[in-house]
Amino acid sequence: MVSGAVGNQINIGANLAATMTALAVVLNANGTVGGAFATYVATATAISITRGVLGVAGNTVTLAASIAPASNGTVSAATLTGGLNSHTFMSGSWTLPSMSIEVGMPEVPRFAMYSGCVLDALSWSMERSGLLSSKVMLVAQGETIAGATAAGTPAAITLRRFGHFNGAIKRDGVALGNIVSAEVTYANNLDRIETIRSDAKIDGADPTIAALTGKVEVRFADTTLLTQAINGTAAALEFSYALASGEGLTLTAHAVYLPRPRIEIKGPKGVQASFDWQAALATSPARMCTIVLVNNIAGY
Repeated sequence: MVSGAVGNQINIGANLAATMTALAVVLNANGTVGGAFATYVATATAISITRGVLGVAGNTVTLAASIAPASNGTVSAATLTGGLNSHTFMSGSWTLPSMSIEVGMPEVPRFAMYSGCVLDALSWSMERSGLLSSKVMLVAQGETIAGATAAGTPAAITLRRFGHFNGAIKRDGVALGNIVSAEVTYANNLDRIETIRSDAKIDGADPTIAALTGKVEVRFADTTLLTQAINGTAAALEFSYALASGEGLTLTAHAVYLPRPRIEIKGPKGVQASFDWQAALATSPARMCTIVLVNNIAGY
């Protein structure tokens, strides 16, 4: 059969599924939508569109079925919906956000509301196996005890956890091998203002000089980190996690300095070296670190 399709026309297949498949092939051949890459996947009755831009910006694509003559198609919504969102956090601010946290024990009942909570330190370890857990240290201004909750009924959150096998470490953008374990700690080093008050609360907690420190345990197979330590130069270290579904967490320390380690030979096994690293204020970008979190939360 001779094809009658010309230009941007598409041949109608033997059935709807074949037509959808042919349509997806043509659309993927020119997958740019609004300056961003998009992919098209055919099902038996529809075309699914995924745009290569996260968040609200990625969803600003108008969907329409008004093709002349009428296509008899319907759209799922006026624009694209769903997808993931990217959140960027940067060090260097002297104003820290605060929040109230309630710890409830309904069986007693006892509900403790901690107001004015500010983050003092956040830390986690990177290992070969297991699930990622972090330790968060907070400073609260005061505590109020009640017999009933003041928080209402919080909405349930679908939890997705990173596994340590999803983690990676890079140095100046290049994957760093032979890492046995790593530790990361970000501290605001809060200064508690503990004045005398009749309500037993503190006046507040002022941030001082923040610190980003950690430790990497390295299987001694090359001298990349040792050479950096001896030369006293800085390098960017990137600690990241990524899931196949698109969620990710990346902490980039833009200027990291390493001390010269002690390299011990303890027995017939391999030799390992520990580097207690510390990040400093970088020249470009002019901050100590950047954290990028990708998830399905619209905003914080």
